[in-house]
Amino acid sequence: MALKDVFINELRDMYSAENQLAKAAPKLTKSAKDEDLRKLFKNHAEETKEQIGRLREAFEILGTKPTGKHCEGMEGMIAESSEALGEERAGASFDAGLLGAALRTEHYEIAGYTAAILMAKALGMKDVADLLKENLAEEEKMAKHLHSTAKDIFKKAAKEAKMDGDVEPPSKKSKMDKDSERDSEVDEQDAGVRTKLTGKSKAGKKAKPAELKAEEETAVAE
Repeated sequence: MALKDVFINELRDMYSAENQLAKAAPKLTKSAKDEDLRKLFKNHAEETKEQIGRLREAFEILGTKPTGKHCEGMEGMIAESSEALGEERAGASFDAGLLGAALRTEHYEIAGYTAAILMAKALGMKDVADLLKENLAEEEKMAKHLHSTAKDIFKKAAKEAKMDGDVEPPSKKSKMDKDSERDSEVDEQDAGVRTKLTGKSKAGKKAKPAELKAEEETAVAE
């Protein structure tokens, strides 16, 4: 696949990501309890619409359509945001969950735009690169604002926990919690095949050469 095709796929991925975010933004904004955080989400939702417009301009320059690819990564990010929205937490602790999801989302976008800009430069497409730089600058600015806001909200959440004695009432696990726990255990098991090669035995002790060799052979066989 030629670099231009890879580049177009990358742009379509970002276009899908921004459209998914535009759809999810109103619910996120409405749910935030902290006023400053709510304003940040609201302002960035407007920026997202402008970013979609710039991406459309980029596709016009390229002479191709913006649709044709669904961003699985952003779908996962939004799913994590939905999990945070479903948490039964109050005050700053609830907003802390939203912030964690928002920060991951911003850095995901920053990485995507950075890669796309480098590709545009390599292809000699300065006009497209300039459009993408505008989007990247807004994402980087949003990430900085989130970092700043997070410091205050995390401090408030920590104080709330101390006031509550760090004790939360037991709650019944939801289906989502059970599914997530099961998936996490599967991830751990899959990763365990590779961690056998680190030189540690299952008991956590340093493995002897013969033990390590046996574990490596088992890992390869699996």
